Amino acid sequence: MIAKRSLLACAGMVAATVAVAEEFKMPPEVTPSLRAACETDVRRLCIGQNPTVAKVKRCVLVKYFQLGKKCQVELASLGIGR
Repeated sequence: MIAKRSLLACAGMVAATVAVAEEFKMPPEVTPSLRAACETDVRRLCIGQNPTVAKVKRCVLVKYFQLGKKCQVELASLGIGR
């Protein structure tokens, strides 16, 4: 359950960076530390044309080892990792 919420948080974080800040409220699971640790990596690796929550979640899992160490540590603390 924690891993599922964490993936949703990560996907929500990415969706929020794509949307205009006034139009999208960040989910409560997206902590400032998660966003700070992962936003750049997720944007670089997982944002293509027409990003969706499902695509971003899958990408984060598939490319976990390509994410920066800070992002990996933050995700691991939320129950995601290998």
